[in-house]
Amino acid sequence: MRRADRLFLLIHALRGRRSAITAQRLAQELGVSLRTVYRDVADLQRSGVPIEGEAGVGYLLRKGSDIPPLMFTPDELEALVVGTRFVRAFGGNRLGREAAAALLKIEAVLPPELRERSDRTRIFAPEVDRLENSGLIDDLHAAVTSALVLRMNYRDNDSRTTAREIEPLCLAFWGGSWTLGAWCRLRGDFRNFRPDRIVDYAPTGETFVETRERGLAAYMKAVQG
Repeated sequence: MRRADRLFLLIHALRGRRSAITAQRLAQELGVSLRTVYRDVADLQRSGVPIEGEAGVGYLLRKGSDIPPLMFTPDELEALVVGTRFVRAFGGNRLGREAAAALLKIEAVLPPELRERSDRTRIFAPEVDRLENSGLIDDLHAAVTSALVLRMNYRDNDSRTTAREIEPLCLAFWGGSWTLGAWCRLRGDFRNFRPDRIVDYAPTGETFVETRERGLAAYMKAVQG
């Protein structure tokens, strides 16, 4: 995380709070060390940010330095909280971190009654050991975003493994399983691949350019029948 982003998140974590937040909790929420929190707080105080408190006690922004709360209804807020929990559990490591950071920014500027509603939300998506935590979804997402040709060994329904070169176009989550939509150069057609059946994979170093016949719009038309 860039230092500027970290300082921004630290300020947002302090905004709108009636009681001090400990350095330990700030470190956990930001994913940094206690030493980093102490150093960042001291730097912000020296630059004029009205942070009160001290190490071992906790920190908060001086009264009157808050910004107006975001205007969410309770149901809108619950949707954001639940959505963030699902992204953290199923969206891969990178998007999970960014979702947590986004929720931290939102909750930091909520009025107390809405923050309490956020804490009471009883829909959870536990972050247990699963495919999304392996880094595979992050890598496939990066390949889709950067239009990277992938070479992989893929296991089919009959446990036969074939070597493929694919042009990855999109990822889809089906509430328990993922599919990777791609143009398969071996088959000369669109195919859906299950990430859990990818034996191994690597970028070829080649990028591809989507065309009318082999791009995302053509893929969506093909899979929709």
